[in-house]
Amino acid sequence: ASAAIKRYMELGHALNATALDAIGTKYVCLLNATQLKAIDPASLKLASLNPSACSQETKNILYQKAKEAFSDQHHLPAYYELILPYLGGAPAADLKVLSKDDVNMNVSTFVTLRRDSLMLLTPGEVQGLLGVHLPELAQWQSRAPVRDWLALQKQPELDKLHVGLTGGVQEGYINLITPKFPAMSSAPLGTVAMVFHLLPALLLTFLTVSILS
Repeated sequence: ASAAIKRYMELGHALNATALDAIGTKYVCLLNATQLKAIDPASLKLASLNPSACSQETKNILYQKAKEAFSDQHHLPAYYELILPYLGGAPAADLKVLSKDDVNMNVSTFVTLRRDSLMLLTPGEVQGLLGVHLPELAQWQSRAPVRDWLALQKQPELDKLHVGLTGGVQEGYINLITPKFPAMSSAPLGTVAMVFHLLPALLLTFLTVSILS
């Protein structure tokens, strides 16, 4: 199939709606970045594709194509249904805008969003996206990516959603990032030996200064 698609394009044929329907969801993941970028966005209006099983790069490219294709319907209720198959490639900024449109996204769709996009959403924005489906999120809170998203949120903010979400940062606590020090093996042995030799004296000096102060 991949060879046939390549040959088709080498002969100068465009990936129009007819070609995309022939490729279909079954083979859309075979398209490389160059082939995807050659798709005329208008063709997506007539084609039926679902790139949910494709690579993240494929999802990202097709989302941008679909966004352009349906841009004239962005403020219509039908827009969400049109863009839905491609949301796995949506950046956080677009999801934040979508959260204001009462789309009532299914949780099964929510967990397939781009991970980096999902992690940037606030509890209020997630509530805006899920709408009536928000209570179902509690059933996913022990699984990625919901578990990882919860760990980035303040627990008081999660409590305001009133759906029993836990795992957020408690009030008064902060997330600490452990600094990465170079491996000791990379330092000269003489330097390492000197550090260990001076360490007791340095500690004693520190303690003395602390007590006197």
